[in-house]
Amino acid sequence: MQNNYFSYDGQFYHQIRDGAMGSPLTLTMANCYMFFFERALPKQIKNGVGLYFRYIDDLFIVINWSTRYLLKQIDRWNKFDENIKLHANIGAFINFLDLYIYMENRDGTLCTTVYQKPSYESYYLPFNSIHPLHMKKNIPFTMLLCAIRYCSTYQTYLDECEKLRMTLLLNKYPNKFIEQQFNSVLLKYSIDEPLNMINYDEYRQNVLDSPSKEHVRIDYDKVMLIHFTYCLSMKAFPLKFHTLWSKYFGESPINEIIPVLGTRNVKNL
Repeated sequence: MQNNYFSYDGQFYHQIRDGAMGSPLTLTMANCYMFFFERALPKQIKNGVGLYFRYIDDLFIVINWSTRYLLKQIDRWNKFDENIKLHANIGAFINFLDLYIYMENRDGTLCTTVYQKPSYESYYLPFNSIHPLHMKKNIPFTMLLCAIRYCSTYQTYLDECEKLRMTLLLNKYPNKFIEQQFNSVLLKYSIDEPLNMINYDEYRQNVLDSPSKEHVRIDYDKVMLIHFTYCLSMKAFPLKFHTLWSKYFGESPINEIIPVLGTRNVKNL
């Protein structure tokens, strides 16, 4: 924490307060710090029959307090620690991380959709860039999956889909390719019919309830990572590599080592 250095305009600087943004250690320390800072908050919110959630240093609270009383409490919380100052965003409509959350008169339901910061630009990896195809497939796949998870109503889901499609088209993605990846999301979660007003809530809940894929640990004693710079002429290289590996090392003790190929991207953007 005391050895963060950076350069700016030809000069080197030593950071003497706080931690460097993006450092894994800084993230862990921030989580630990907030854990001790917030200890009294969840109990107070629970006693007020409210909801309390935290992600790193972002707090989300739903409670039936007047704005004046809530601001008074926030002012009191800001005196817990001189290093932490909470800034309130209060209302029936609020942005929390990548979510736009709003109240709707549907049995007191909290509704959500995708939130994009003012600095957002609709620029993604261009389809005509020299990158492996699986990277390009992942973009529309993940974007639609997020739309299903974030959009609590069918109409907001439709609106988000149109935004995604337009953004991808602007980045040179063929419409057929976009449609294939959108369908891949539905197939992955065993959705065998188009989403509509009637079935959206049920299928969306199935997606939300699906278990996350467990992170597979790599046994570096048995796995050999091989990286190569990707270009169009190397498209078939992984298949040829594994074919040659099996041919020449199939009966060798070295075959106990599993080769895993990864790509380095050409700086072509």
